[in-house]
Amino acid sequence: MNISIFGLGYVGCVSLGCLAQNGHHVIGVDVNANKVNQINNGEATIVEKQIDKIIKEQHLAKRIKATSDFKYAILNSEISIIAVGTPSSSKGHLDLQYIFKVAENFGEVLKEKNSFHVIAIRSTVMPGTCEKFSRIIEEVSGKKTDVDFAVIDNPEFLREGTAVMDYYNPPLTLIGSNSEKASSIMAALYEQLPCEIIVTDVKVAEIMKYINNTYHALKISFANEVGNICSSLDIDSYKVMEIFCKDKQLNISPYYFKPGFAYGGSCLPKDLKGLQTLAHDLYIKTPLIESIDKTNEIQIQRAIGIISKYYGKKIGMLGLSFKAGTDDLRNSPSVELIEILNGKGFDINLYDENIQIAKLTGKNKEYIEHRIPHLSKLLIDDLDVLIDQSDVLIISNREESFAKALESVTGKIIIDMVHIENINKSNTYIGINW
Repeated sequence: MNISIFGLGYVGCVSLGCLAQNGHHVIGVDVNANKVNQINNGEATIVEKQIDKIIKEQHLAKRIKATSDFKYAILNSEISIIAVGTPSSSKGHLDLQYIFKVAENFGEVLKEKNSFHVIAIRSTVMPGTCEKFSRIIEEVSGKKTDVDFAVIDNPEFLREGTAVMDYYNPPLTLIGSNSEKASSIMAALYEQLPCEIIVTDVKVAEIMKYINNTYHALKISFANEVGNICSSLDIDSYKVMEIFCKDKQLNISPYYFKPGFAYGGSCLPKDLKGLQTLAHDLYIKTPLIESIDKTNEIQIQRAIGIISKYYGKKIGMLGLSFKAGTDDLRNSPSVELIEILNGKGFDINLYDENIQIAKLTGKNKEYIEHRIPHLSKLLIDDLDVLIDQSDVLIISNREESFAKALESVTGKIIIDMVHIENINKSNTYIGINW
């Protein structure tokens, strides 16, 4: 394919060389004459392992060249990759002036171009950038997005020092697009790479780089806080984290990465508090670990905010235990939520197939009798009756019976904390995070 790359910095230079090495003809575009000259002399614009050799070889093979003439580059390519800088302001906002200046340039040139053109933004941008980029082109060119051209998001996941290796061995290739034609063209561009190609909504793709890098920063900070606690106790923190990482079922896995309601139960709150207290007693500052339960409380308050809009309606809560398949009420966020709503005067009833007052024994019986005796009066033992009598249904855990019952329910307001699928579309549906 014929490709143009706007911006010959880190991402642009690596993309230029690697795409050419895959057999494509690539034109680099930059306002910096020195960078243009470097590429045209077969020299890389950055210091990065292997890229200088690749640029030299592909220059000799006549598969790469560079220019400051954006019109020439656009008219002589099918795909344009945007890799211009998006630096942060002092307040943390992205400076997108360069991106949108490029959009104006595309608008001017695409007036004259009759063939379909794909514009792939690889720069790190905020959600909504592709939409605005498209709108600018439409206004300037008079052309129609996803008909005459398409703007997609194609974030890069390159680490400095291993960028070439990362380019050829990515964990995945992500394409955010509203155009099936553009998605197919971009997928063909990456079909040689040994990874899954994921096509998704544009805004999902736009936010992924931020989520990834924030999580990487979170991991480093978490490991450092654990290391600080361990070293104060003369414990080998490397051995602790080495064992931690061996658990691929829970620790290093997708298991807990599901947005939704707050956590609870007998273990997580207790053990988190125990580690927080240990750090405090050791005079170790652990702001990340200290904030975890605060974030959990925010999620409960978020649920209250959503439900409060329906004050005066009959509320039915499906699930009282802290998760499906258990009758454990200790530290259940659903119990805390119900207590708050009950205290605010909501008309509310509860159903949980695992909790029957007559059959409760041990700690749960003691917990209900001493901590929440008033809630036992709100329990209904028939799910169909609860659904029939309620205007608003709150789904707080993932019991299979809830999902099945909701398939045939109509005319209700459903507030979903756990992402139940296949909700009947005749209901008013609200997800806590979606």
